[in-house]
Amino acid sequence: MPAKFDPKIAVLIVAAGRGERAGSSHEGPKQYRRIGGRPVICHAIDRFLAWGHADRIIVAIHPDDEKLLSDSLADFKSTATISSIFGGPSRQETVRLGLEALAGTGMTHVFIHDAVRPFFTLALLERIYAAHRSGEVAVLPATAVPDTLKVGSVQGYVTQTIPRNGVYAAQTPQSFELETILSAHRAAKLAGRSDFTDDASLAEWQNVRVKLVDGDSGNVKLTVKEDIVMANDRLKQQRSVDVRTGNGYDVHQLIEGDGVTLCGIKIPYHRKLSGHSDADVAYHALTDALLATCGAGDIGDHFPPSDPQWKGAASSIFLSHAAQIVANHGGTVLNADISLIAEAPRIGPHRQEMRENMSELLGITLDRCSVKATTNEKLGFVGREEGIAAIATATVLYGS
Repeated sequence: MPAKFDPKIAVLIVAAGRGERAGSSHEGPKQYRRIGGRPVICHAIDRFLAWGHADRIIVAIHPDDEKLLSDSLADFKSTATISSIFGGPSRQETVRLGLEALAGTGMTHVFIHDAVRPFFTLALLERIYAAHRSGEVAVLPATAVPDTLKVGSVQGYVTQTIPRNGVYAAQTPQSFELETILSAHRAAKLAGRSDFTDDASLAEWQNVRVKLVDGDSGNVKLTVKEDIVMANDRLKQQRSVDVRTGNGYDVHQLIEGDGVTLCGIKIPYHRKLSGHSDADVAYHALTDALLATCGAGDIGDHFPPSDPQWKGAASSIFLSHAAQIVANHGGTVLNADISLIAEAPRIGPHRQEMRENMSELLGITLDRCSVKATTNEKLGFVGREEGIAAIATATVLYGS
């Protein structure tokens, strides 16, 4: 496998269980119980969306839970990458049906995750992803077992002590080359085997080498009612005022043309800004400012200028994408400020419309959107009217 191999990742979230051990609730099975004010399953989906490498997400549900899932997904601004299927009578069969739904989609790898594990970290996903990029076919996150393990008899007496050295507790997401794990599931069905407790053990049965990576100590599975109560308390404790500020700077060259686009407004002028997209220097700077608040790289990481699909594209696409990433990380945009540095054209007559565009794209009130303009006093490339620069600042509240 090439060193630079980039997997096409699908995520299969297993959510068809009834969760009897968690007791009954008007909210439905435990994957739909609310912790931190949101269904458990939303927290899991959030993390995969925030990660950014998931090309599609399939949620395998019970036929009775269509409305529960639909209501949960209403929490998200965009569900373009999320679809659902009906699962089977067992977890193993549910996973197989999900894998069959992914066959022929162009996905190379699949992350199989239990919906009731809401606390995995982005760092864990990166460890799994890195293992696949280095050529691993199957990857299992796990933690070393700290306790002494005993085997008991039916009469309730200890019959054996198991050495804990080299013993691990398996977690999800467990990740595989899609064709490999689908083939293993098909083989198990043909053999009449339905006793596998996780997908790694099924892969092991097919002599697939499974790579261990460090799991997360906090990546717990919510099994009983007390787990859900503790998860809710945990989220309450994690809530704090987390206000972050991001900065962005961009500059584009002025060339012969018929107008410049700034904050989505085409201003008639005898020159235009040079760039692969519409070269909206203001939106480019603000996009970088938003991405900076959650460590999500910069505009070039998400919309590389080498990609022909972005040639001439409206930069509002980039800004909306950055706003969605912020939302997926649990952020709320509080304020957006853009300073334009240009000798010409005049910005003042268009400021109000620019602010209105920002307000609509970011979903915030007009008083939280600011556009300012200044000249460079005839100094430097701006003063010589060779280009226009923009400085942007974004303030985002996380974890409220």
